[in-house]
Amino acid sequence: MHASLASPSPWVTRFAPLIAAGGEVLDYACGGGRHARWLAQRGFRVEAVDRDGVALELLQGVPHVHTRHADLEHGVWPYGGRRFDAVVVTNYLFRPRLAPLLELVSLGGVLIYETFMLGNERFGKPSNPDFLLAPGEMLQRLAEGWSIVAFEQGEVREPRPAVVQRVCAIKGGGQVGVLP
Repeated sequence: MHASLASPSPWVTRFAPLIAAGGEVLDYACGGGRHARWLAQRGFRVEAVDRDGVALELLQGVPHVHTRHADLEHGVWPYGGRRFDAVVVTNYLFRPRLAPLLELVSLGGVLIYETFMLGNERFGKPSNPDFLLAPGEMLQRLAEGWSIVAFEQGEVREPRPAVVQRVCAIKGGGQVGVLP
């Protein structure tokens, strides 16, 4: 199945109900847009950003999805002063831009992040430690000013064997809603 048509991550679908109804969501490094499509179908206004212009073309005309072509690693930072009700990131890590990425979440907004961590190299790519989270790294990054809703790390078998780290957090440390 083409990546853009793949099912959304169960981690994303589990915590999407914490996003404000009708809120604005950034699908960061969206690839083929599986999460952008799924979120838009649930009434969220989605900005899907990626450096792959061909993948973004697959999202043209999808209701409630706006695309942005940007190099998130070496290009000009496209989000100065912007805030979103939620930021969703899956299978992507670029540490030099992680702090500005976290600033994109508005007060009371939701971060849903899932990517590979150290240990994944035994299953294939990514294997470069620059693109693998260290154990507990996201918890350390979110230690101040965030309420952790859920955190997981370790080996998974589905959708393919990998070692991952996942976090859902609310910015501002306020009350956390009922867990989905």
